[in-house]
Amino acid sequence: MTQDQWGTIRDELHQTMGANSFQSWIEPLKFVDAEAGIARFRVPTNFFGNYVSQTYGDMILAKITRFNPSIRRVTFDADTTSQSAAATPVSKAPQAEISEIAAPAVAVKPASLSDSLPGSPLDKRFTFDTFVVGKPNELAHAAARRVAEGGPVTFNPLFLYGGVGLGKTHLMHAIAWELRTHQPHLNVLNLSAEQFMYRFVQALRDRKMMDFKELFRSVDVLMVDDVQFIAGKDSTQEEFFHTFNALVDQHKQIIISADRAPDEIKDLENRIRSRLQSGLVVDLHPTDYELRLGILQAKSEMYARMYPGLEVERGILEFLAARIVSNVRILEGALTRLFAFASLVGKPISMDLTQECLTDILRVSERKVSIEEIQRKVADHYLIRHSDLVGPKRVRTFARPRQIAMYLCKQLTTRSLPEIGRHFGGRDHTTVMHGVRRIEELRKQDAQIAEDVELLRRSLEA
Repeated sequence: MTQDQWGTIRDELHQTMGANSFQSWIEPLKFVDAEAGIARFRVPTNFFGNYVSQTYGDMILAKITRFNPSIRRVTFDADTTSQSAAATPVSKAPQAEISEIAAPAVAVKPASLSDSLPGSPLDKRFTFDTFVVGKPNELAHAAARRVAEGGPVTFNPLFLYGGVGLGKTHLMHAIAWELRTHQPHLNVLNLSAEQFMYRFVQALRDRKMMDFKELFRSVDVLMVDDVQFIAGKDSTQEEFFHTFNALVDQHKQIIISADRAPDEIKDLENRIRSRLQSGLVVDLHPTDYELRLGILQAKSEMYARMYPGLEVERGILEFLAARIVSNVRILEGALTRLFAFASLVGKPISMDLTQECLTDILRVSERKVSIEEIQRKVADHYLIRHSDLVGPKRVRTFARPRQIAMYLCKQLTTRSLPEIGRHFGGRDHTTVMHGVRRIEELRKQDAQIAEDVELLRRSLEA
């Protein structure tokens, strides 16, 4: 492997990991050589090398082997000059506490931890005004709005969870913007769980734990993103637990986000899991068609101002909302690319141009679920025969699963209502429409129905 090839790999890692993680853990790596099946890198410290090896080693090795299949191992050796400077013990804390994360030597500042601690930069695009509300996220939006009012703490913490691209970070930033705008006297700290851990380890190494504790206990609102990151890191969890308790005792607001519910985060201490569940836990559900269309319409209005005179033919937004279902970020990215491409070529956004511009996204997002597969899944779930699911019997044992199957067909396929009806014993489109609407109503009223529909949807989309 050459330096140029490592440069290509670095670019790929930057796109995969994002700017913050890349700058912290990949940018400081210095490629040395690749000989005898081993790719060698120079790192600032042993702590740094251990962390990169455990967290990103497999990813780096996989990319290297594309250029040189003979490479079977990657090593990260500390710079001897950096190590000699750090040879003197800095803390009597257990080594496990320090080795949980490697603080990049290039990022360490001589300033005291009691100085103002910057959190994650806030994205100006992520405000309540730009957040599109729909059924899957209306509870999370309402809870975030309530917290952003900054009044007496009514639920603590507010715990937001959901998959990638569903709006957790958007709501976190929106709360921070609202508080900073209308209550600038409040000390609002928004940071990731990784940043919390990095600051904790830095305090251990610099013997400034009292400064660390004082700083984090002095905030009025603490916002921690991706809290699942601290799972399995005992010392960091211990400090997070004490910080959490101290702030709650002072009636300070805590807002947490994660990619899953507290009881689903593996290796999270039970006492922390219990604390996280003691407030309001809100799930941001996957987007439905109506919400995706609303997001596209809002973004389209914004782009129409940026690209005046650019025509969007009817049906384009509906087409995208129906086809791109996995991730709001991908959905928004597709629209951004579409407007930019149309502007560059000087053509209106037509269906032909859309399919030409978004070939890769549409291919990946193409729906592969068939009506027959949905019917089999639903019949198996409710332990009924396929013939009863599509047959004429109207007893609830069969009628309710039939309506659920119709609802999923409407959500997960591009088939029309008459087409769906023909697969259910020749029923007309009004019957299908009634079934779909009935399940939409029951999802709000019946927790079991909502759970069944979500379980079936995830199983079918897996």
